[in-house]
Amino acid sequence: MPVQVVTGGAGFIGSHIVERLLRDGEDVILVDDFSTGHEENIADFQSHPRLRVERISILQGEMLGEILRGAQFVFHQAAIPSVQKSVQHPVETNQVNITGTLNVLMAARQAGVKRVVYAASSSVYGDTEVLPKSEEFVPQPLSPYALQKYVGEVYSQMFFRLFGIETIALRYFNIFGPRQDPTSEYSAVIPRFVTAMLKGDAPVIYGDGEQSRDFTYIDNVVEANLKAARAPQAAGQVMNIGVGDRISLNQIVKTLNELLGTRIGARYDLARPGDVRHSQASIERAKHLIGYKPLVDFKAGLKRTVEWYSRRLN
Repeated sequence: MPVQVVTGGAGFIGSHIVERLLRDGEDVILVDDFSTGHEENIADFQSHPRLRVERISILQGEMLGEILRGAQFVFHQAAIPSVQKSVQHPVETNQVNITGTLNVLMAARQAGVKRVVYAASSSVYGDTEVLPKSEEFVPQPLSPYALQKYVGEVYSQMFFRLFGIETIALRYFNIFGPRQDPTSEYSAVIPRFVTAMLKGDAPVIYGDGEQSRDFTYIDNVVEANLKAARAPQAAGQVMNIGVGDRISLNQIVKTLNELLGTRIGARYDLARPGDVRHSQASIERAKHLIGYKPLVDFKAGLKRTVEWYSRRLN
């Protein structure tokens, strides 16, 4: 039986993909150096008989080639996924996000992998005023992270054209859900807000809170990855993965207060460089090419997320 590989498989998104593949009866190799991934993310299935954990970095290209031999699909999630960290540490993030991606593509080619599904980012669009954001837009990255993820897309398409290895880039729009790390200085907004408000603390908003995002629950992304791996007409393509809606940060605080039965106000601070003002996905291409449709809407996903963090804090 062919094996499926998930790089960054101990991370937030990667661990959910690994868990779903195991649930579907697949043999899985999890590749992670645990620099940003966490043991607790995989604790529930780490001893699964169909799972093999390889503790290496995607910067170790030769070892990757051996690990990928016999793999059918590679779900490439490994990255340093932070706009702010890339602004502060552009060289370090460039190494992982660009050189690491090139290593994965080279190893996949050498190992005869059928398809690589690459975790791209909606940050490549920059701060365009036109919404929703379509794959036809010219990328205008505002941060090293956005540029790095875009270079990974271009490399993926190039490997498809030059070497015939099937690649697909999925531009994720603000993914949230259980297992997102709220403790990091660079943490995404929803885990920070949820954990703060569960403790009765005011969430910190950088800017006026009217900036908006297409917040996308994790189950939607996992489903998109599995569909992208098997859709015959999708090779070489780039597509958005979101919900097709947008929610402001102030709306998140309001909805969390409704879910928690609280009346906690936000604390406002200066806006941060590299952040875009508004983001919303056009998901028509993904619907057409891979049959994608969101399974969980924002409020239902936020409710599940609150329940998970509540159990974790208790």
